[in-house]
Amino acid sequence: MKLGLLAAPLGLLMLIAPVTARAADASIPSQADNKEVVVTAARLNAARVSIQPQLGASTYTIDSKAIEAMPGGDNTALNQVVLQAPGVAQDSYGQLHVRGEHNGLQFRLNGVILPEGLSVFSQALSPRLAGKVELITGALPAEYGLRTAGIVDITTKDGIKSGGSVSVYGGSHGEIEPSAEASGQVGSLNYFVSGSYTRDNLGIESADGRANPLHDRTEQFQGFAYLEDTISDSSRVSAIFGDSNQRFQIPDLADGAPPNLTFGGSPLTVNGQTTYPSQMLNENQREATQYGVVSLLHTADKLTTQVSLFARYSTLDFSPDVLGDLLYNGIAQQASKSDTAGGIQAEGVYHLFDAHTARGGIIAQIDRSTSQTSAQVIPLISSGLLAGQQASQQPTTIIDNGARTSETFSAYLQDEWKIAEPLTLNYGLRYDQIQAFRNENQLSPRINAVWTATATTTVHAGYARYFSPPPFELVGGGTISKFANTTAAPANSLDTTPYAERAHYFDVGVSQKVLQGLTLGVDSYYKISKNLIDEGQFGAPIIETPFNYADGRQYGVEFSAAYAHGPLSAYANLALEKSQGKTIDSSQFNFTAAELSYIAGHYIYLDHDQTVTASLGGSYLWRGVRLGGDLIYGSGLRATGADGIPNGIHMPGYAQVNLALSHRFDDTPGGALEVRLDVINAFDADYKIRDGTGVGVGAPQYGPRRGVFVGLTKSFG
Repeated sequence: MKLGLLAAPLGLLMLIAPVTARAADASIPSQADNKEVVVTAARLNAARVSIQPQLGASTYTIDSKAIEAMPGGDNTALNQVVLQAPGVAQDSYGQLHVRGEHNGLQFRLNGVILPEGLSVFSQALSPRLAGKVELITGALPAEYGLRTAGIVDITTKDGIKSGGSVSVYGGSHGEIEPSAEASGQVGSLNYFVSGSYTRDNLGIESADGRANPLHDRTEQFQGFAYLEDTISDSSRVSAIFGDSNQRFQIPDLADGAPPNLTFGGSPLTVNGQTTYPSQMLNENQREATQYGVVSLLHTADKLTTQVSLFARYSTLDFSPDVLGDLLYNGIAQQASKSDTAGGIQAEGVYHLFDAHTARGGIIAQIDRSTSQTSAQVIPLISSGLLAGQQASQQPTTIIDNGARTSETFSAYLQDEWKIAEPLTLNYGLRYDQIQAFRNENQLSPRINAVWTATATTTVHAGYARYFSPPPFELVGGGTISKFANTTAAPANSLDTTPYAERAHYFDVGVSQKVLQGLTLGVDSYYKISKNLIDEGQFGAPIIETPFNYADGRQYGVEFSAAYAHGPLSAYANLALEKSQGKTIDSSQFNFTAAELSYIAGHYIYLDHDQTVTASLGGSYLWRGVRLGGDLIYGSGLRATGADGIPNGIHMPGYAQVNLALSHRFDDTPGGALEVRLDVINAFDADYKIRDGTGVGVGAPQYGPRRGVFVGLTKSFG
């Protein structure tokens, strides 16, 4: 299946090869040729962007210069970059929540969809490859669908500017991260390549607040390549290839003991043992992703089109500590999962008249998911006076393998109507259909209005009908009946397959340029949904499982300020939101009867609800010295308190301050040398992200303790 999905992109590459070969044989371009290449590339980039306008949506842009100015620079993880946008809350395992949604993010590279994959701890994409990162949210135009909490569109670096760099970065927690990148031109071919290796003793958030957690080592490799061949003044072919391979130890608590698991009134005993030191647990998880995109862009007087083939292959392997996991959880499950996805994205824009611009496209994707699990459990007596007691102290093995295929098809058509000079209306329809664990579809109207009230004031308002199926690769295909009469038996036998979420979304906002370089904004939203999708971590392996609330409501307001003038740049964001759901109507076996009963009669806060979220930061450049920093604040995600109300309380609020200092020496032989010093959590705030309670919440996690890091980057070319 994997080879079949990749065959089409590879076939297109074979067609491109003669063009690339001719370019490689060409002489080194002159300075005038380089100037023409730059002009042509800029024009083709503008043509590509015109296919996917963001009219009426809320778009926040972080370019490569802003990334470099952040603490950690492009050595930081992508989620830390996106976290600086308004309304983005952090969670454990590097997860992000935009406007009170659980995940719901769609990642794109140069506008092309990157299929979802199996990843929990890993970040398959690095800021190192980004020319800029855009977070697009709100009432989205018709070209965006399926994942609608936010679109993270990364415009990749290219080879227009020749050169490169080598870097080494590291410091606290035993972190060391060498990396390199290079870009350039060979005839009409531009290229950008990068690679990095990371070793760190803080791979996942600490489970007990230690600055250096027990059993928390990670090793990570990431590679990326972008190739672009300009066939003519109006056409080009581009290709993207990436690889990510990351290994994680699951962190341990110190001096802990198994919970008091009892069966038939007797404590759980495995091979004569009833206890196991928590610091001896040895669980590990490996996550890997390979992806590729090939695109053909053509632009003419009125028509611009782009056809892209995309593919992604991802794997996740979890290795348990058999004895320890049995005593702590009643199950020790070895799991190997893979997901192969590929498809086509064909889109275009046509300028009908001066006042009307039509856009449309189709996206089709095939996804194949496989799961192989081998679970060790203790059998229980099923009947009689001893029912519920252990039938043996020896574990037995339950094999539960499966594979499923999904097919997704989407099509949209929309019109950008310039009603008058200050007023633009963008309206359209989108159709989505998915055949997977369920066969569902929806026709979704979208409409956005943008009014340029004055030269400095812009108002937008929009409505979007959304259709969001549950993440296919996460929907469990296991058979819960296999675990009846064992220590891994579910709380109940209800197992309704998750539904697609259907929602009405409203958004109104205004931005105001107050003075040179300073822009203020406010944006409000309201969403009501049926079968609201949420996810929880209910057991081993450590992977999220989707479920639905029959009814959902989410609303909030965001305030933003951005300033950039001369050597100073700064931003500040504040978001207030509320996210609630009622009645769990799928994957019910993961919940106790008491939880199901309470949630059926009450709206509860979603576990990732955070009432107040804020971020701010800035940098100042003076004679090659850059001083910068940022801050994130959260009023706390949800937890379950002593009264037992699910998600009834919130974690304590926290603020984390990060600082950065760098100096660039431009007069060193061969190219510039940059030295940087970063302090993460400068004031050593000791805070919990999670406490291990709440709906679908696993173990506790803490924010990072203070870390000091240094880096050297030598540029060339």
